[in-house]
Amino acid sequence: MATVLNQKALDHATALIRDGHVTRNDHGEWSAEQPDTAQENAFIEAHGWPAYAEWHLGVDPAADPRTKRAYSFPYGDFARVDRAGVVAVEERAAQHDHASIAAAAQSLLALIDGR
Repeated sequence: MATVLNQKALDHATALIRDGHVTRNDHGEWSAEQPDTAQENAFIEAHGWPAYAEWHLGVDPAADPRTKRAYSFPYGDFARVDRAGVVAVEERAAQHDHASIAAAAQSLLALIDGR
């Protein structure tokens, strides 16, 4: 099955932004700031798969939900929404024809930017 919008992740990101848990940075900084494999594994160990899923705007419903393969389009560092991460999600989703995920990222950017 194809990757679809993870509504729980969108709701989580929206709440984080509204609560001020956001890093406002430039697009180029995301590659250096996004969690690496060790950080992802530590987060999963500490918080579990459902919490890990909330940090990814894409989900593949056909994939095992206890694998990283099920989740795509990360937008933050497990503490804050990263503006550059959301920009990266929007660009990648649009490139790969995931319109609902790109639209969700656009809505998050509007919230971050106060539009």
